Amino acid sequence: MKKTINYRLSETEKQTLKTKKVSQKLLQDYAPDEIAALLDASAQRSRELNALNIFQSIPSLGINFAEELIGQGYYSLDQLKGKSALELYNAFERHCGAWADPCVEDSYRLLVHYIEHKDESKRWWDFTAERKAYRKEFGFPADRPAKPWHELPQYQK
Repeated sequence: MKKTINYRLSETEKQTLKTKKVSQKLLQDYAPDEIAALLDASAQRSRELNALNIFQSIPSLGINFAEELIGQGYYSLDQLKGKSALELYNAFERHCGAWADPCVEDSYRLLVHYIEHKDESKRWWDFTAERKAYRKEFGFPADRPAKPWHELPQYQK
């Protein structure tokens, strides 16, 4: 059974699908060029929607993580191949300018594991003990941002 993918479609995109009698669930079965034609979307928007599908297809990785990857310029698993979880996680924290919740590091560990092994049995929390052991032994990089993610303006209410 396929995982339900969240595309965070605009109201216009939702209406277009409704008019064409296409369920959001079915978007995962379309190629990027077909999505572009179906939604009258730009090539960039189609690329984003395809990436959301690819990244969320990995068990236990959701829309926020997928959007974080896209925000860093990743649109495919091939772009991430050969990178370590630590390299990706540290780059993510530098990109955000804040340290992230520990589960984000676990998610990067899952992502790399999935790319290397295509193992769908693992979830992000399966990497918590590995992360804790690594951080206990090696700590964090000296250039790690000092501010926590929850103090960023977008999380202040």
